Amino acid sequence: MKKLLNKRSGIVIGILTLSLVFFGFKLSDDRNFQFSKNLDIFNAIVKELDVFYVDTIDPNKLINEGIDAMLYSLDPYTNYFPEDDQDQLEQMLNGTYGGIGALISYNSKMKRVMVSEPYEGMPAATAGLKCGDLFLKLNDVDVTNKTSDEVSKMLRGQIGSSFKLLIERPGVKKPLEFTIIRRSILLPPIPYYGMLNNKTGYINLSTFSGTPSNDFKQAFIDLKKKGITSLVIDLRNNGGGRLEEAREIANFFVDRGQVIVTTKGRSPSSNEVYKTIKEPLDTNIPIAVLVNNGTASSSEILSGSLQDLDRAVIVGSRSFGKGLVQTPRQLPYGGSIKITTSKYYIPSGRCIQAIDYKQRYSDGSAKQIPDSFTKIFHTVHGRIVRDGGGILPDIVIENKVPNILAYLVNDNIIFDYATDYCIKHPTIASAADFHVTDADYIDFKALVKKSNFKYDQQSEKIFKALKEAAQFEGYYKESSAEFTSLEKKLSHNLDRDLNYFSKDIRKAIAMEIAKRYYYQRGEIIQQLKEDDDIEAAIKVLNDLPRYHSILKTGK
Repeated sequence: MKKLLNKRSGIVIGILTLSLVFFGFKLSDDRNFQFSKNLDIFNAIVKELDVFYVDTIDPNKLINEGIDAMLYSLDPYTNYFPEDDQDQLEQMLNGTYGGIGALISYNSKMKRVMVSEPYEGMPAATAGLKCGDLFLKLNDVDVTNKTSDEVSKMLRGQIGSSFKLLIERPGVKKPLEFTIIRRSILLPPIPYYGMLNNKTGYINLSTFSGTPSNDFKQAFIDLKKKGITSLVIDLRNNGGGRLEEAREIANFFVDRGQVIVTTKGRSPSSNEVYKTIKEPLDTNIPIAVLVNNGTASSSEILSGSLQDLDRAVIVGSRSFGKGLVQTPRQLPYGGSIKITTSKYYIPSGRCIQAIDYKQRYSDGSAKQIPDSFTKIFHTVHGRIVRDGGGILPDIVIENKVPNILAYLVNDNIIFDYATDYCIKHPTIASAADFHVTDADYIDFKALVKKSNFKYDQQSEKIFKALKEAAQFEGYYKESSAEFTSLEKKLSHNLDRDLNYFSKDIRKAIAMEIAKRYYYQRGEIIQQLKEDDDIEAAIKVLNDLPRYHSILKTGK
C-alpha cells in the first residue's frame, strides 16, 4: 500500500505543478525551478510507464486518476471536468443538462441499474418510465452489467437526439421498449410551495443553480395574494449553487445596499463584496428558515445572512458548514476545472467553513474545526454567533433517524414495498389525504420478514464493548446477573423495533408512495405532515413576542 501511495504522490506532484504553471502564478526563481524539475520528473515517469509497464496503459485513465487524486488532496470541491463531462459542470452551474430527467441507481439485489425517480414533466416521466424499472438495453447496447455512472453517461447526450430503451418492469412479464427524446433538463428549483395554515406560507427551495430567484419571487408574490402574514423557507438538503442567487433572494427581505456576503481569496479577482442592489419585496414579514446538515454553500449564505441581519429565525439542526467558493475556468482540449478560489464571509464577518482541508489526520482525512477554536461574532442586534461548523439554528430541533429506518431505506425495502403497492393500486387519494393504513403496515412488516432483513443495533454493539471491558477489568463476575438481564432486554427483536419506530417508518413509506403518483411535490406534502421543524417554525411565527425576542436577545 505504501508503494502505491508513493507512486500516486509522484503523479500528483507533477500534475499539481502543471496546473499551477498553466494558471500563470508569479513564482520566485526557486519555485520556478521546483515546478520545472517536477514537471520533468512527471513527464519522465509517464514515458517510462508507457514504454516499460507490464500492461498497456490507458493514458486518459492514468492521467485523469492522477488529476483527481491531486485535486482531492486540496479539497473535494476542486474538480477537473474533461471534454466528455462538460454536461456535469453545466448541471452544477445552471441546473441544466441534456438527458431524460430521472434519478437512477444500482439495485444491489437485482444487480441492475434502475429508475429510482423520474421527474415530473421530464422525458422519462412523459415516456412512461416508472420507479423500479430495470435497464436492459440502450439502443442495441446491453447495459445489464454496467454501473449507474456508465448508464448515466449513456442516457445523456445532445438535446433533441433520441434512443430506444428496453426495460424490465416489476409485475410485467415481457420487457418494455420506449423511444425517448433527450431534452434540456432544468429541474424545478421550487418543487412545491403553498399554505401551511390560513396565514403561514411555505416555499421549498431545492437548489441555487440556474435562476431560482425568479421562481422564488413569483411564489412569494402568489402567497402574498393569498393573504399570508408569515413565511417558512425550507432549505433542508439544499446543497447550494450560485452565490449571486442567494444574494438575490436575501434582497427580497432586506433593504437595498446591505452587505450579504464577502469573498476573499489569494487572487484580487476573488475578492468581492455582494450587496443588495434592488428594492425589497417585504422587510417586515416574519420569516422562519429551516436548515439541516444537508443545507450547504449558498443555502448557508441565505440562512446565515438572514440570521446575522436578525431578519429571520433559523430552525432545525446545524447546517453542513461549507464556506468555500468555486469558480469554473477553461482548460485546453475542451476541459474545465472548478477550483476553490475564495472563502465567503456573511454579514457578521464570520466564515462558517467546518472542515480545515489543510489539516489532516494520518489516514489523510481532513480535520473538523473544533468548537474551542471558533470565534465569536455578533449579529446586527448584538446576538452572539460563531464561525466554523455551519449555521447553528436559533431553535435547535433534534431529528434523529432511527437505525432500523436507515437500513430499511439503504436496503431498498421501503422502495420495493412502494413498487409492489403501486402495482396493486392504480390510483391513490390526493397527496394531502393519502396515508399508510394499519393494513398497509401489516403488509409491509410481512415483506420485511420475508426479505430476511438484517440490521445493526447500536445498543448491542455498545453492550458487547461494555461486557468485554468489564471482563478485562475483572468486574464481570460479580455483575453477571445484571449483564444477563440487560442482554435479554437488548436482544434483537425485529417485531418490537418495527412497532416501536412505526411512526417514522410509516412516514417514510408514505413519502415514497406519494412520490410515485405525485412526484417530488407529493413527497414534500407528505414530509410536511408531523414535521417537527415545521411545527416549531409555525409555533414561533404564531408567537410574535417570542419571535422578536429571539431576534433581539437570542432567547
